[in-house]
Amino acid sequence: MEMQDKIKLYVAGLVVVAGIVGFYLIPEGQGLLRALAFIVSILLAAGVVWTSAPGKGLVVYANESIVEARKVVWPTRKEATQVTLMVFVFVAVLALFMWLVDSSLSWLFYDVILGRGR
Repeated sequence: MEMQDKIKLYVAGLVVVAGIVGFYLIPEGQGLLRALAFIVSILLAAGVVWTSAPGKGLVVYANESIVEARKVVWPTRKEATQVTLMVFVFVAVLALFMWLVDSSLSWLFYDVILGRGR
C-alpha cells in the first residue's frame, strides 16, 4: 500500500473520531444535530476511503460478490425440507448412539469394575 493511501486511511479514521467527539460536544437537547454530525463524519470518511486503493478494491470486491450471489441456485422448498429432515434424523440417531455408549461405559466402570452397583 502506498503512503498516500495510508494517509487517506488515517484521515478517514480521524474524521470518524472527529464525528464522535462532535457528537459528544453538541448538547443532548439537540439530538438531531448530534446524529447528523456523526452521520456526516461517517459519509466523509467513506468518501475518503473510497478514493484510496483499498477502498476501490473493496468496491470491486463488493460488485463481484453481488454478481456471484446472483448465480446462486437456491433449493426448492421440497429439497430444503428433505435435507432438514435428514439432519434431524441424523442428530437423533447420533444422540441415541451417544446415550448408549455413555450408559454402557457407565455400567462397565461403576457396576462391573468398581462394584458400586451392589
